[in-house]
Amino acid sequence: MTDLTTWMCAVCGWLYDEAAGAPDHGLAPGTRWQDVPADWTCPECGAGKDAFEMVEI
Repeated sequence: MTDLTTWMCAVCGWLYDEAAGAPDHGLAPGTRWQDVPADWTCPECGAGKDAFEMVEI
């Protein structure tokens, strides 16, 4: 299994950790970024999925 990654919103800096998911925002723990729905938006600022960048933590 490939390591899970973390993605950061380039607009506001909110972090999405694939291992933790975002259960309060409809993403179960372990949900990979490619499996996040295309219409999902940042829970902090509303930016689209395309505003996120993979980051090293």
